[in-house]
Amino acid sequence: MAVLLYCRAGFEGECAAEIQERAAALGVFGYCKTQPNSALVTFECKPEEADHLARKLAVHSLIFSRQLFVRLADLNQLDLADRVTPLVAALPEMQLCGRLWIETTDTNDGRSLSALCRKITKPLSMALQEKGVLTEKEVTNRPAMHVLFRSTHSVVVGYSYSYNHSPYLMGIPRVRTPKAAPSRSAAKLAEAFKVMIPEHELERRVEPGMKAVDLGASPGGWTSVLVFHDMMVSAVDNGPMDEHLMETGQVRHFQEDGFHFLPKRKNISWLVCDMVEKPVRVAHLMADWYIGEWCHDAIFNLKLPMKTRYAAVKQYLEAIRERLNEAEVWGYELSAKHLYHDREEVTVYLRKKFKT
Repeated sequence: MAVLLYCRAGFEGECAAEIQERAAALGVFGYCKTQPNSALVTFECKPEEADHLARKLAVHSLIFSRQLFVRLADLNQLDLADRVTPLVAALPEMQLCGRLWIETTDTNDGRSLSALCRKITKPLSMALQEKGVLTEKEVTNRPAMHVLFRSTHSVVVGYSYSYNHSPYLMGIPRVRTPKAAPSRSAAKLAEAFKVMIPEHELERRVEPGMKAVDLGASPGGWTSVLVFHDMMVSAVDNGPMDEHLMETGQVRHFQEDGFHFLPKRKNISWLVCDMVEKPVRVAHLMADWYIGEWCHDAIFNLKLPMKTRYAAVKQYLEAIRERLNEAEVWGYELSAKHLYHDREEVTVYLRKKFKT
């Protein structure tokens, strides 16, 4: 057995380094198999250890992995005339699954298989239901079955637990961005809101009328998402803002350096920042805002170096924690994710814990 993880093509090394470190912390030791730009990492370990990771290693806490599942079968010589019969026959005895995800890797080769995935979905679902390993109607409180097509004749079959997987096919969410968003960067913040904020906290974390600050806002990609959520935004940037955003009446433009700006009052619900600056400098700025109680929640991007990217992210996060701990700031949560819309950066979320 093994654990398979999806990631962005080109980040297989970071994904592999992270899974090995996180697995070792749970007492599981194995080795990774990777191919450059494959968008896939295989972590080889004992069967019971693979299942243990699927249960205990929180997928949402992984930075560079979009999805994690346990491999049950690896078939490399499927009959192109009938893929379903040998695929179902090769499955070992397994627990009843509540949904079927037929997936590919997030690569050009993988995307070329999308038509095949759509075509095979219905006959494969029916065959799995007949075998008794898939419910007739989709349910979300049972494991999900993953069928990963690596080519027209090669698939990997596995499962993930309902309480510990990304709820999105291939781990890629569909996000809504404002139609008039002035830049594609809007998708980054829209995805961060959807993926990084716990679903049960979303309504309390993101409410109409909240006050927000966008540092390095021009031309207004991230500001447009805040406006979409009916927030009042202070957009800080020496550069120009999109005219349509300014016409909403929800945006006030401060032509200032984002590293020197501070609001007049400490009642800011959201601080967001996508400045192209040295990541350590941005990390310290975000920590200072939080220490000074200028904001409750902060989402920001940290640019990545060309090499040792996983080690760099850990260093950035540790620098934030050290700064907060030195200031004796407690009751916060800090997480990071290499989102689908991120490229050479990670998105970080610093927030106050809600009282239970």
